Amino acid sequence: MNNFSPNTQFTLFPPVIKNLLITISLAFLATVSLFGSSLTPIGEFAFRYLALYPIGSGNFYPWQLVTYIFLHGGLGHIFFNLFALWIFGQSIEKLWGSKRFLIYFFVTGIGAGLFQLWLAGGGNAPTIGASGAVFGILLAFGMMYPDRYIVLLIPPIPIKAKYFVAIYGAFELFAGISNPYGGIARFAHVGGLVVGFILIKFWKLKKPQD
Repeated sequence: MNNFSPNTQFTLFPPVIKNLLITISLAFLATVSLFGSSLTPIGEFAFRYLALYPIGSGNFYPWQLVTYIFLHGGLGHIFFNLFALWIFGQSIEKLWGSKRFLIYFFVTGIGAGLFQLWLAGGGNAPTIGASGAVFGILLAFGMMYPDRYIVLLIPPIPIKAKYFVAIYGAFELFAGISNPYGGIARFAHVGGLVVGFILIKFWKLKKPQD
């Protein structure tokens, strides 16, 4: 895959991340009212046809495996997803190049949705959010920069990226198994990690030399 060219100039907002931040934010503003996080009239339509519904619900459409990534249910939900996308994605887009990064984002997002449908497919509740793709990016950061330190918010202690990803992934898997219908798409998070790992190995990507 020699047609992927890494970016040589560092920027806080590389092109793919910048456009994802803008697109997801606009989708949020169009679909969710900031007052009580209630849906707008556009949101009612969007969540009906663009959120990811279980296959057996009667509301599933194949395109939802992509469109669900752009929908979020509240300020906290979208803030943490976009913040993580920006924080961890900058280095990865710079390292891999924008085209590869964009493909990785959507493949991990779609894979995360498939994991959620497969492992927690019961009921009628839809899945929304970019969390699965963001977990894929987190996995990429942990594999490309394993010894970089991440400072946690609670507790505020530094931890190497490789350990953070491993612990966080194990927690999400345990939480998903313990409470698969708890209102958080834990298996989508795990799916983003798994698909990201497979894709990185398939592409034979290596961490940069120190």
